[in-house]
Amino acid sequence: MALFRGVWSVLSALGKSGADLCAGCGSRLRSPFSFAYVPRCFSSTVNSYPKKPLTSYVRFSKEQLPIFKAQNPDAKNSELIRKIAQLWRELPDSEKKIYEDAYRADWQAYKEEINRIQEQLTPSQIVSLEKEIQQKRLKKKALIKKRELTMLGKPKRPRSAYNIFIAERFQEYKDGTSQVKLKTLNESWKNLSSSQKQVYIQLANDDKIRYYNEMKSWEEQMLEVGRDDLLRRTVKHQTKIDTEEY
Repeated sequence: MALFRGVWSVLSALGKSGADLCAGCGSRLRSPFSFAYVPRCFSSTVNSYPKKPLTSYVRFSKEQLPIFKAQNPDAKNSELIRKIAQLWRELPDSEKKIYEDAYRADWQAYKEEINRIQEQLTPSQIVSLEKEIQQKRLKKKALIKKRELTMLGKPKRPRSAYNIFIAERFQEYKDGTSQVKLKTLNESWKNLSSSQKQVYIQLANDDKIRYYNEMKSWEEQMLEVGRDDLLRRTVKHQTKIDTEEY
């Protein structure tokens, strides 16, 4: 954001309106704070942008995970991550320094490559490029977070009575598109009697209990490995209170 403000102030000082033509493709540029448009000519530049280097702990984890998986083929990923985190905490500073030095070296190379790319762009291009990069990073961050939670074995959220009914009956319909099937099943759900719906309501309640128990166990594991950032807000608050009382 600091870069956005800095470049935009330069453009203002030069009398630019924010709707100038891109020097590379002739596309019109808008305000750097508008997410409505990004010139197509920057896509290739974004794809060639260097990735941020892995932190020292992530490097260590990535290196150790295949080893732990080979030694514990039946173990869950969350259990392996907990063991790796414990191993990292017990690692001597002299060995940690190897990973930390590698991270610093890669970070310096990363900054130099970023500067080299930006020196070849005009101020207007930098604004639009940074905006496109931010959009891609947000999308990638959400995807990585989802994959990480799956890898860590986060329990699936409980299903509603309606969703359980749909999942149970969906495969029974062989013909028609998914949209037609859902429309038919929706009508079937509406026509169920209260006693018939009660069966699915009970299944949904059982699933809530399953989710509560699994989440409690999973969050205890995440606390052990220092991932309290993954806890639900209410659990974080209670953990903070317990720590202060202790």
